[in-house]
Amino acid sequence: MTTSANEPASVTLHDAEVRRGGRTIWSHGNFSIPLGTVTAVVGTNGTGKTTLLDAELGLIPTSHGSITVLGRPAGQSNAQIGYVPQSYTSGLDSNITARQSVLLGLTGTRFGLHRVTKTERDRVTKVLEFVGLDDKADYRLNELSGGLRQRAAIAQALVGEPRLLLLDEPLANLDIASQRSMVELLARMNHEWRMSIQVVSHDLNMLLPILTGAIYLLDGHPHYSPMSSVLDSNLLTHLYGTRVEVVTTPQGDMFVTPNRRLEPSGRSQDTHDVHEAAAFHSHDQLHSPEHMQHEETQR
Repeated sequence: MTTSANEPASVTLHDAEVRRGGRTIWSHGNFSIPLGTVTAVVGTNGTGKTTLLDAELGLIPTSHGSITVLGRPAGQSNAQIGYVPQSYTSGLDSNITARQSVLLGLTGTRFGLHRVTKTERDRVTKVLEFVGLDDKADYRLNELSGGLRQRAAIAQALVGEPRLLLLDEPLANLDIASQRSMVELLARMNHEWRMSIQVVSHDLNMLLPILTGAIYLLDGHPHYSPMSSVLDSNLLTHLYGTRVEVVTTPQGDMFVTPNRRLEPSGRSQDTHDVHEAAAFHSHDQLHSPEHMQHEETQR
């Protein structure tokens, strides 16, 4: 999806720089991400991936340049942004139910008893059904698996009907089945709700079927490119500091893997034309479960 002349980008950085504790985290950020896209945020530890999300929310000011989110300066569009931090459950009472946790997305942290309108109750019910928690809405969070707690976290972010969703490591500590289910949910949010999504992730493989582009933090600068450009072995090797290959299977699927065995010529046994990546990315549907399982077994 491209951004029309009358529609703002989801996020735009103009020569943006962020500093913390007198240290520059990253600088010279110059890019614009179209609305309706699914973007990975990748980089090694300490490069400032979570800092980028904080800056987009206006929680950290830019020391130079600017960040615009949904057409307004960072921090001014937060009512239209859903955010799920990596440590979502650590700040919640695990004895509250999934329904109560989602309702917090509407009532916030206001003290005291609050009158909940029928419209709000209906919205909570709709979101719980959308994320697949309607049959466990009255379970306490400590009674849910990690994957279901993550769904509750996303439901809380969705209940405010955001246009942009920011997720910090949503697949961390989930088993393969839960990861696949989460990716399918993100795909539905993007396709059915036309929602822009940014996902901080260390591992691209499970997300590859739904990604349209990536922000990569490299050499102290944030960059943005479509996936056809990001899926480049030399770029990913430089990004992660270890040899990385982008491999195409006979079925046409792609995955990223470190340390592929080299032939005497120095070329990987699985070398391929990276520009064929465009054939892999279908934004209308996910891979079949059989293809995704094949990717996992090859990793």
